Amino acid sequence: MEDRRDRLRALGELLRRLRKNAGLTGKELALRAGVAQPTVSRIETGRLLPVPETVDRLVEALGLDEAGRAELDGLLVRLRDEVARLKGGLAGRESANAARLRAARRVVSFQSAMIPALLQTGEYARLALSIGREVEEEDAAKAAAVRVEAQAVLFEAGREFSFLLTEGAVRTWPGPPALMEAQLDRLLQVATLAHVSVGVVPWSVRAPVFPLHGFTVYDDSVSVVESLTGDLTLSEVGELAVHLETFEAFAGVAVYGEELRELLGRIGADYRTLAARL
Repeated sequence: MEDRRDRLRALGELLRRLRKNAGLTGKELALRAGVAQPTVSRIETGRLLPVPETVDRLVEALGLDEAGRAELDGLLVRLRDEVARLKGGLAGRESANAARLRAARRVVSFQSAMIPALLQTGEYARLALSIGREVEEEDAAKAAAVRVEAQAVLFEAGREFSFLLTEGAVRTWPGPPALMEAQLDRLLQVATLAHVSVGVVPWSVRAPVFPLHGFTVYDDSVSVVESLTGDLTLSEVGELAVHLETFEAFAGVAVYGEELRELLGRIGADYRTLAARL
């Protein structure tokens, strides 16, 4: 609890500093951002965690550059993760992830062992959230529903999404083969969207980097690594650079378009063969 209070205070001090650097009073910032003046005051005094919409308005009103936005986002992501844990359960964590998604304009995701959350079918999401974890079935179902609902951002204009998976991620099946056939169809459908890029790294190419874990980068300012017990949030410039360089290295050997369709077609045939044997 104390860590959260400390970060709320740090957030308030950061906003106050950014406001003063912009030469604005609290009242002027509130007017320019179109939010209530008490809202600005409560954030600056560490008494309020702003919703993503308020943050976007404040960022625009302050005219923050990329570095300023990254500093602000780093604190906000940690705070929202802590709030989600305090609320308890997987559904709370997924709600925090959904808020992060709504605030992002560019999302880059690399996964070496599973389908990215934004591309998962409902049944795949439920299994991904529950297998190997001590969670209640109802909580997993609610969390999966939140995760699938958050996928609506894929169809919003003005956003950009890039996904890379290893063939191993596509061939790791948490449920019956029929579930994976539906998941392959989902990948192909999303890949047709103009502002979405989906690539798969075939097992037949040499890995340019050892894929120790997956990650998702939001607006080049925060990278999130999902683990069995929670999310690890990274915002240091050096850490982000390594993740983005790793993504580009795998992007260089991935297949897209018709080659992707052919690869997923072969994998789908393997799942059908597997289903016939079970």
